[in-house]
Order: sequence, then structure tokens, then C-alpha cells
Amino acid sequence: MRRTTSACARILFERSKCLPRPQTRFKSTNTNATPTESSPKTIPGPSWVWLEPIATPFRAYGRAQQRRPYVTQLLSSLAIYFCGDLSAQRISPSPTTSDTTKTVTGQDNEEGEEQTSERKWDPARTGRALLIGGISSIPSYRWFLWLGNSFNYSSKLLSLSTKVFVNQVAFTPIFNCYFFAMQSALTGATPAEIVRRVQDTVPVSWVNSCKIWPAVTAFSFTFVPFQYRSIFAGVIAVGWQTYLSILNQRAAAKEESEHEREAIHPPSPAPATQEAEKQRALV
Repeated sequence: MRRTTSACARILFERSKCLPRPQTRFKSTNTNATPTESSPKTIPGPSWVWLEPIATPFRAYGRAQQRRPYVTQLLSSLAIYFCGDLSAQRISPSPTTSDTTKTVTGQDNEEGEEQTSERKWDPARTGRALLIGGISSIPSYRWFLWLGNSFNYSSKLLSLSTKVFVNQVAFTPIFNCYFFAMQSALTGATPAEIVRRVQDTVPVSWVNSCKIWPAVTAFSFTFVPFQYRSIFAGVIAVGWQTYLSILNQRAAAKEESEHEREAIHPPSPAPATQEAEKQRALV
């Protein structure tokens, strides 16, 4: 009997030790408990994760640039020139005469011309821009490839300054001459008119290019990887091609107005020619 009583007491004592455990476990799983400072929190991801949809096209362009650089440059140039020409036509469209010229006589016997023009897209002008951009795409790519591998001195500042200077002195004026000469030649201009177009537009465009392209070139060679330099410059080139197209259109309109003025008021012959005609008439 003693053994039975002691055995029962031992069993009850052991069960009393086990009672707090399920109670503690029940309290730990209470869903209504307020979180403490030590409770785990959701850790936000890095900020660049949210830019992944934007970075994906640039990575695809970089891979295409590494696999097929010439094809990528050609297509990029066509897209740049197409967008630049469309924006230029929105700002400075090609005039299309819809009415005949009207001559008005005033008190001072001065004649004026009144022309009405309608604004619409000129596909021939866009075609000229695409042809010019397609021809220059590969040489421009080879030029910047050579420029990036040249003039690499121990001083980074000296290397960058030399590259910017060489690009602005050599490449920019040659490219501007090519652009305006091709624009004039594709419209059927004579060699004299082509030379005049270059003389009227290249100096102005070169001076204005000094305000933007040295900074763009320096930033590109300093911070932009090689496979992304063309697309970085292409964003700036859309605005630049718009400016060049507008400048070319203004020069063409100026030349056309001068031709019309000469047709209405032909230049008077030189005095020597007039004297020769008088002597010929007397004889």
C-alpha cells in the first residue's frame, strides 16, 4: 500500500510539472497579441529592383550592340534621324504653295508677294534624312570607336580634353559639311548652290555645337559604358538633328526667296555691258 501511495504521489508530482507547458504554448500562439519591437518585420528590397522594367530594354540594346554592332548602329541612326526629322517638320514644316502669287501695288510703287502655305508631312524630306543618316551611321561608329581607343594618357583629364578637342575640331565640321551638302544635293541643287548652302549653315552650326557636344562627349567617355554610348548620344542627337534640319530648311527657304526675287527683278547689266550695247546700237 505504501508503494502504491508513493507511486501515485510521484505520478501526480510529475504531471504538475507538465501543466505549465501547454499553457505557455497556448499563450504563445495567441493571434490577438500585439507585436513587440523585437517581432520580425518585412524588409524592403533595394531601390534598383523597382527600376528593373526600365533597365531591361537597355540591357537588350547592350547585348545587340555586342553581337551585331553595325546593324544596331544602322537601325539606331535611322530611328534618330526619323524622329529628328518629324520633330523638325512639326516646328518648321516644308512650305507648299496652294495659291498663286498676288501682286499688290502701293503708293511707293512697291510690289509685295502674299503666299499661303499648308503644313503637312513631307515624305521626301524624311527620306533624305534617312538616307543621310544611314550613310553616316557606320563611319560615325568607327570614328568614336577609334577616338575611345586613342589619346589614352596617364592623366585622365588630359585624355578626356584631347578627345573632346579632336572630336570638335575634326569630326563636327566634316559631318556638318556632309549633312548640309547632301541635303542640298538631294534636292537637285547645282554645285554652286551646294557650296553656298555649306557656307551659310556650317559656321553657325559649328558654333552652336560647341555649346552642347563637348559636354555630351566628356560625360559619355567618363561615365557611360562603351556599348551604351551610342544610345546616350542618340537621345541628344534627336534634338540636334531637329536643329540641323530646321537650319537647313531656313537656308533652303532663303535661297528660294532669292531665286524668286531675281526672277521678278532681274539684275541690271553692268555699266561696261551697257556701254558696249550702246556702241553696238550706234554702229
